[in-house]
Amino acid sequence: MAEVNTDGGGGGKHEKKRAKKSSTRIDMTPMVDLAFLLLTFFVLTSTFSKPKAMEINFPADPKDEKENIKVNNALTFIMSGDNSIYYYAGEFYSEGNEKGMPPTALIKTDFSSEGLHKLLLERNKPTDDAIKKLTEQLKSKEIVDTTYKRLVNREKGLKEALTVLIKADDKAVYKNIIDVVDELNICNIGKYAIVDLGAKEGELLKAINK
Repeated sequence: MAEVNTDGGGGGKHEKKRAKKSSTRIDMTPMVDLAFLLLTFFVLTSTFSKPKAMEINFPADPKDEKENIKVNNALTFIMSGDNSIYYYAGEFYSEGNEKGMPPTALIKTDFSSEGLHKLLLERNKPTDDAIKKLTEQLKSKEIVDTTYKRLVNREKGLKEALTVLIKADDKAVYKNIIDVVDELNICNIGKYAIVDLGAKEGELLKAINK
């Protein structure tokens, strides 16, 4: 509220009249109350940003160091220097292995849309198609959000769904590993893990990079 105080001019009959002076006082209490009410409203109704975290799976150490990691429908990516990325499918077999299997050959790819992205989409096509169908059902409101998330997680966790193992030598950079994990999420791959590079894999990689 604003108040205006006025003081009279001259006092006597023959005294010269003085101009009236006015003083203004503004009461700021209502404005302060309104500011605190608005502040309280925005604090209670705002959604605070949640910290973004990347979920990475680390498998348990095998009981036997010589034991190979056996997974169904697996791709193994090996990161190296100069942004190099190699991969192979299935289990790794070294030269002259006990099972008599042909030695594993490393295939080089890159981070382009025709490289890693295309490879993952092709190998994960059944799961990706199933998730796209669920997404359409969500958009058409045939299923609710909670059901959608549950069904998507189920599709990603199926036994026949693609599993990806990520390995790196001492020349690889951290950024490349993060880029691979991002690409896995984009391609709807739910089963992946970062594991140590095997000795035989390291020897094969060194032979290629000579």
